[in-house]
Amino acid sequence: MKRTLVLATLLASSFALGAAAQTLPAPAATAAPAGPAKIAVIAFQVAVAKTNEGQRNFADLQKKYLPRENQLKAQNDEIDGLTKQLQAQGANLSEAARATQARTIDEKKKKLDRDAEDLRNEGGQEAQQMYNTLASKVYDVLSSYAQQQGYTLVLDFSQQQNPVLFAQPSTDITAPVVEAYNVKSGVPAPPPPPAGSSVPSAPKPAAKPPVTH
Repeated sequence: MKRTLVLATLLASSFALGAAAQTLPAPAATAAPAGPAKIAVIAFQVAVAKTNEGQRNFADLQKKYLPRENQLKAQNDEIDGLTKQLQAQGANLSEAARATQARTIDEKKKKLDRDAEDLRNEGGQEAQQMYNTLASKVYDVLSSYAQQQGYTLVLDFSQQQNPVLFAQPSTDITAPVVEAYNVKSGVPAPPPPPAGSSVPSAPKPAAKPPVTH
């Protein structure tokens, strides 16, 4: 059983948690403009992840925890090696030797599980805090953009449960909000990963697109 891949899981999940939305400020009460309502939709979590700053922060977090992820992989490989060795030589070992080897493997598995859980907890908390901080800043840009464009309501369709059943593609303001945030933040686009790099790219949060048919 593979016990690694902790890093990719915790980082990707940080952009799929809906808890961050609860930390955003409530929309300010403003007088509704005259005329018909103008409504837009946005994949907010996707927008946060796709900003240059989000991609940069994600890459920095990966680099920070990669040594510990590699250590977990080494522990897992050691356990696999000892397990195969026991299976191959078990018939030639005494009962006491088999028991000792099995106990060693079990202790190493328990340590690996503890280390992996520590990484999930520590990395997950940092990833969530990173997301919350950035989400708050992206929300400010979204609010300004919506007011400038005269939108009276913006619906987030990146949540698992959202009220959007139909929307024209032209009402999706995800891309322009990301562009507006990149301009405001001044953070340049991250360079492409080097050829042959094993570091995974930034997560793409799941966002159910509005039905357009």
